[in-house]
Amino acid sequence: MTNSLASKPPARYIALIPAAGVGARMGATSPKQYLQLGGKPMLRHTLDAFVSSPLISHTYVVVSADDPIIDSIIPAQGVTVLRHGGASRMDSVRNGLLALHGILHEDDWVLVHDAARPGLDAELIERLIVETGEHPAGGLLALPVVDTVKRCVADEVATVARDGLWLAQTPQMFRYHLLYRALDAATDPSMITDDASAVEALGLAPKLVEGHPRNLKVTLPADILIAEMYLAAYAPQVQPASHTQPN
Repeated sequence: MTNSLASKPPARYIALIPAAGVGARMGATSPKQYLQLGGKPMLRHTLDAFVSSPLISHTYVVVSADDPIIDSIIPAQGVTVLRHGGASRMDSVRNGLLALHGILHEDDWVLVHDAARPGLDAELIERLIVETGEHPAGGLLALPVVDTVKRCVADEVATVARDGLWLAQTPQMFRYHLLYRALDAATDPSMITDDASAVEALGLAPKLVEGHPRNLKVTLPADILIAEMYLAAYAPQVQPASHTQPN
């Protein structure tokens, strides 16, 4: 009798980057993921981080159907464009996962990363993969809160205990079948602020893996200078690895 477990293909690590947003809070004339940082588009920094990691089998970027820029900025290999962007980030991720049905295996790990976090590098990707290990609920990069936290409602100010509080980052890594099930079960996109919140809604608790301040999300114009400072200080030294699209 053939052992079905022996014939099961090993799980792969796949990057999925939703990049269909317009970045309204940035106040720029083009989507913020295409703004120049350190001499190249912000999104290209993000793509290069995954292409540089030997642990990542392939990278997919989800853009709007009529995106006129993406084809001119993607690396020569290791990245595939999915023109399935949705009205919200959650929709773009879910549409991307649906487009990959039949390409990814149920147990493949999907690392969802914000296009506007250009400070990611191969070291942080490896840390997330290694420390998450085989955790059944997946894991995500995050930073423990170190500042005093205040809550202000109707001009009433109160200090909130910071014990146990973390600031979520990306990538957020989950098995393909689990992430799709979590997002498919979500009925209110406004309640799903990140992929982990969809998984948590299923009653699961993803593992928190300590990230790095350089992996900040560029949201406001002032964030660009901070991101450029980190990019200059932590310039990647790893040469791009060779990747092929999963069969």
